[in-house]
Amino acid sequence: MAEEEKKSVTIDADAVAGADTNGDGHISKEEMEMHLEFKRKALEDQDAQRDAIRKMAWFSLIGLLIYPIGIAVTSAFGMDKASDLIADIAPTYFASIAVLVSAFFGADALKKK
Repeated sequence: MAEEEKKSVTIDADAVAGADTNGDGHISKEEMEMHLEFKRKALEDQDAQRDAIRKMAWFSLIGLLIYPIGIAVTSAFGMDKASDLIADIAPTYFASIAVLVSAFFGADALKKK
């Protein structure tokens, strides 16, 4: 039987940048597994951040839609003082929600650059 030749397997240095944690010039199986685990964790974190952004956007949108309904409901139940108070702070509420959402999305866009 002929002996099988040992085949040398290579990988691009850019693909595993930072994977050689002990600096010996060789990426061991443990180092590769650790590198892949870090990549997986980074992807999970990005996914969780996108989910948080989506939830924040929906929560803000729902709040902006329900707020005027709250004013109408309090007025319909004869709570004119409450409806006046809620209506008086409406501009502040709408502006603060808009600033919060735009600042969050702006910071996220700058971080991606």
